[in-house]
Amino acid sequence: MTDVSEPTTRDPAEHTNCAACQSLDALDGAVDGHLFTPVVAARIGDERRIVRTLLRAQDRAADRVTSFAGSLNFVYLHSIWFGIWVALNVGIFGSTIAFDKYPFGLLTMIVSLEAIFLSTFVMVSQNRQSARSDIRAQLDFETNLRAEIWAVHIGAVLGIDEAHVEDVVRHAIDAQNANASASA
Repeated sequence: MTDVSEPTTRDPAEHTNCAACQSLDALDGAVDGHLFTPVVAARIGDERRIVRTLLRAQDRAADRVTSFAGSLNFVYLHSIWFGIWVALNVGIFGSTIAFDKYPFGLLTMIVSLEAIFLSTFVMVSQNRQSARSDIRAQLDFETNLRAEIWAVHIGAVLGIDEAHVEDVVRHAIDAQNANASASA
């Protein structure tokens, strides 16, 4: 059994004798002996393992802060905190305890600083999500490319007319796009 994770080095001339490879070569519009297959950076693998290698401590901290800030517990905690702050400073518990008189300048500054830091944490988390999406897209691309090449080779072995199949695919895609446009 061959290990598919390791590339095999073969004679490029071998591809010119393969009917399926010849049809793949023609897909880019030029029959030049170069398959349309682009060079891809990543190998098929476990997306979580790849992302895990990108994690750093500050990224994990940003994810935790963002996760907490996006929860109802965050809202409840802040509601209680603001309620106590306002109650203390309007004199409900006595005017001697008040340390930030109305219009609560200290509270305003603290909340503004908190908003600045929270927005930064959210952006860091979004960047990490974007990196995850890029990795997933790369892995999806490689899987789709592998499936396409296998399908072309299997079709060639079975003697299936590739022009007919492509025509059916184009009609199916056009119908799908027409349905999507009509329902939008």
